[in-house]
Amino acid sequence: MARPRAGVLALQGDVREHLRVLTLLGAEAVPVRTPAELASVDGLVVPGGESSVIDKLSRAFGLFQPLRERIAERMPVYGTCAGLILLADRITDGAPGQQTFGGIDVTVQRNAFGGQVDSFETDLDVPALGDRPVHAVFIRAPRVTQAGPGVEPLATLEDGSVVAVRQGTLLGTAFHPEMTGEHRFHALLLELMRAA
Repeated sequence: MARPRAGVLALQGDVREHLRVLTLLGAEAVPVRTPAELASVDGLVVPGGESSVIDKLSRAFGLFQPLRERIAERMPVYGTCAGLILLADRITDGAPGQQTFGGIDVTVQRNAFGGQVDSFETDLDVPALGDRPVHAVFIRAPRVTQAGPGVEPLATLEDGSVVAVRQGTLLGTAFHPEMTGEHRFHALLLELMRAA
């Protein structure tokens, strides 16, 4: 695969930032709003935003089922913040009727650290990405409260909260690397796409 075609789910959230990072890394980065656009990409970023809104819009745009199918077919997907919630098999305190695309065998708690005013930044050790710490921005962030045996925790906070995971071709972070110039998670997604 010379130049991987990476999509960013463009229903709501910080779409432009992810498109910019993927383009900087040499991918052909495209917004995804329709099933046809989804079918044309080799991998996908599900951005931060409001998970319940993205869920509703994905159903309104006819994307919910095609997304579940592509994830089940092992398409590489990286979810940040709301994206992690949407890739989780289970959520606690979801909005009434809220569903997820699933794929990662985790339970995720929404807004686990409080509201917008409780946003924070910290440096995280992520051994899978090398020795340099990841500067992470948490905004109304979720956390993983339970993980199945096939899930690899990639990063934890000092209190033990799991905030980055990988399962097969799926990645999820509770934070926003696209906001801090941190490109290694996106680079890992592109590696998974090339390998697939």
